[in-house]
Amino acid sequence: MISRRIIRTKVLQVLYAYYSSEEKSLNNTEKELFFCIQKSYDLYHYLFAMVLDIADYAEDRIEIRRNKHQPTHEDLHPNTKFITNQVIHQLRSNRQLNAYLEQKKLSWRDYPELVKELYLFMVESDFYKEYMADKTRSFIDDRKFIEKLFNKIVLVAEDLYIVLEEQSIYWNDDVEFVVSMIVKTLKKFNELSDSDQRLMPMFKDQEDRDFAKDLIRKTIINHDELRELIKEHSKNWDVERIAFMDILVMQLAITEFLYFPSIPTKVSLNEYIELSKFYSTEKSRNFINGILDKTLKDLKKSGKINKAGRGLIGES
Repeated sequence: MISRRIIRTKVLQVLYAYYSSEEKSLNNTEKELFFCIQKSYDLYHYLFAMVLDIADYAEDRIEIRRNKHQPTHEDLHPNTKFITNQVIHQLRSNRQLNAYLEQKKLSWRDYPELVKELYLFMVESDFYKEYMADKTRSFIDDRKFIEKLFNKIVLVAEDLYIVLEEQSIYWNDDVEFVVSMIVKTLKKFNELSDSDQRLMPMFKDQEDRDFAKDLIRKTIINHDELRELIKEHSKNWDVERIAFMDILVMQLAITEFLYFPSIPTKVSLNEYIELSKFYSTEKSRNFINGILDKTLKDLKKSGKINKAGRGLIGES
């Protein structure tokens, strides 16, 4: 589930904390990195649980109206299309989801006002009204509705971000990515999906897990060499006056150039330029691009770039 881009982002954030702290422990920093990644995976399950709680709230409201002293015809014959949504039913019975939520003690039980707010936000939306008014029903329609619920309600709800920030400093920056992973997960659900339908694993494979560990370790261990390379290729600049975050972005990129033989330099360059868009100013981005480009050319010229494997044509 955790993409290489998210791994790079997490490594950058943890590196910043590492160099900002007086106590520096490589082992503790590695543990912090995997803790951050684990929190993203927690959020993946937690947001699934939010949709189930919204459905529970909707069902409770239907029952309350049915049990009124003088219920109307509408109260007695409610539109149950949302609460009987097939994807919600599948998620509710999903063994992996339920086991993870139970193990991690993840619940929205203490946030009833947020669940209510998201429900009211949803019922006022055009996509909800259109869905409920449509008398036909298909699994695809049910799935598309849940995808819209995540993208148009969960993703943009300001109060949700406030609550998430209260619970974890790691979550706010992850919501957009996690929702995109949830939508990808839902696309694998179909009419025949049962309680054993698999959700995404935390890492795609062992290689990605190793990439996370190796990236942070190699960047820290080779800090002095990386710093010198940046200094050498920014001779018209005082390295001490370059923004610290910019230096870290460049160190990570150069680490991949030098110590990750299976990753094309073009991929590393593009990924860190993209990352700089979120963690640097526009002027910094151009500066980072220029320094990394010069550094890469010199490293190739001196024969220090050794890439091997598929997709690495043109690296020599």
